[in-house]
Amino acid sequence: MLATYQNPVYDYERSPDQDTDLVVHHPVIVVGGGPVGLAAGLDAGVHGMDVLVLDESNTVSVGSRAVCYSKRSLEIFNRWGCASRMVDKGVTWKVGKIFFRDRLIRQFDLLPAPGHEQPAFINLQQYYLEQYMVDRLRELDSAEIRWKNKVVDVTEEENKVTITVDTPDGPYSLSCDWLIVADGANSGIRSRMGLESEGQIFQDRFLIVDVVMKQNAPPERWFSFDPSYHRGWSTLLHRQADDVYRLDFQLGWDADPVEEKKPENIIPRVTAMLGEDVDFELEWASVYTFTCRRMEKFRHGRLLYTGDAAHQVSPFGARGANSGFQDIDNLIWKLDLVLRNEAPSSMLDSYCSERVMAAEENIMNSTRSTDFITPKSPVSSVFRDAVLELAEEHEFAQLLTNSGRLSDPAILVYSPLNTPDTDEFSGDMVPGAPLDDAPVNYHGEDKWLLNMMGGAFNLLYFIDNADDFDANHRSALIQMSQEPVPVIPIVVANRGGPIDEVTTVLDVTGMANQRFDGHSGAVYLIRPDQHVLARCHIFDMGSVSAALNRILIG
Repeated sequence: MLATYQNPVYDYERSPDQDTDLVVHHPVIVVGGGPVGLAAGLDAGVHGMDVLVLDESNTVSVGSRAVCYSKRSLEIFNRWGCASRMVDKGVTWKVGKIFFRDRLIRQFDLLPAPGHEQPAFINLQQYYLEQYMVDRLRELDSAEIRWKNKVVDVTEEENKVTITVDTPDGPYSLSCDWLIVADGANSGIRSRMGLESEGQIFQDRFLIVDVVMKQNAPPERWFSFDPSYHRGWSTLLHRQADDVYRLDFQLGWDADPVEEKKPENIIPRVTAMLGEDVDFELEWASVYTFTCRRMEKFRHGRLLYTGDAAHQVSPFGARGANSGFQDIDNLIWKLDLVLRNEAPSSMLDSYCSERVMAAEENIMNSTRSTDFITPKSPVSSVFRDAVLELAEEHEFAQLLTNSGRLSDPAILVYSPLNTPDTDEFSGDMVPGAPLDDAPVNYHGEDKWLLNMMGGAFNLLYFIDNADDFDANHRSALIQMSQEPVPVIPIVVANRGGPIDEVTTVLDVTGMANQRFDGHSGAVYLIRPDQHVLARCHIFDMGSVSAALNRILIG
């Protein structure tokens, strides 16, 4: 039992689905109640989809596990209704420091530019995250979670998937249109379906220790190479909620995991790192190894693989859970269109292509970080240490130091859904890019641009003076918002009054115009997951319809 947290116990409840001889059908079933499975239930529920989440456990994460969540993830969670609670409880940070032999050699700021609602990162124990997600899931009318429901068999047919679920009351069967597989790195469903993940296993071991101490250390990420208290290896320190600090110690492949987890072996390591005069309590410990691997495809018929069930990376860079949340953000809006017969099922192939590309990028960055942190030959060690020595005084060497490239959102530049640019724009908001945020003003109230959009298609229309807005364009925008697949317009103006029946915001700081190259007349079509779909200099209804039809028709 942890000193700072008591795991909730969620009661198993017998479902009416178990009291019939029929195989009850659900549109979407999610297997796995970890962060990514809960994310799938949340996103589907927010979209109003009927979704059932099945989890074989009856509580949240035991131990802190994943703790670091990125700005992009927080923007996604904000749409799901959880971000404010996460930020309020978590430790906000953006500064990273790298030490070599006890000397500070590099410091970096992960969010140097102002004008973003969400912080660069927060640190929050996974059990809090899951608890908040469960609480939010229970607020959604179309979402349900069942505890102590373990999927033990899966059969895919042409038009449905049938599963067998084991419970304390015995097994029962369900069917669904789509099965979202989020049952983790050792996915039982992936194994049952005869599918494999391929990649690299890293022969190293790390000790994770959570300690409770009243230090009030700055909310920063400290990574140390070859420190005096742990010669020849690396360490990492993060501050979490409740005065809990995450410490990582590189151990080497020959370390005995059982021995290293014993308190009598942990305490001397922690004391050497923190100092003899620091009082601390051991909270939780684990020894881990890791792999970088992925499935070849994330869609197999009506089974959709997500999170660690689909891809794994090393923990350096906080790419695991954050990538899984992006999987769900990418998948659910597409699945919603398919279920409503607004798009063909082949649209789900873009989930596979886009997220495989993102997984490849994460694996590449994660592998490079791991190779730098844990060099595998004497020559590699000499090179790594030379880079670290030079980094103290030379900027070029600082750029080569790699203590884990921190999680970045995927830029889907090669997505088949994008409409390629025909007009020239400056800035980073290319087709496929996730949106930058910016402060705006709506009817005299300060807002954030991303919060003005929901889980729908949006059209950003930039104009200098809202009072000069063309009446024909206004009618076209209103018409788009009333189509079966609505596109909700948002006019971003530098000045002027609101436009009747069209959401109008004022770019009071100029940041929106700067980040989007939003000269008067510029238009951006935005996906429900807030990635750019298309853009042009001049609004044209035909061009917008064509860009949307790339998705809806193919």
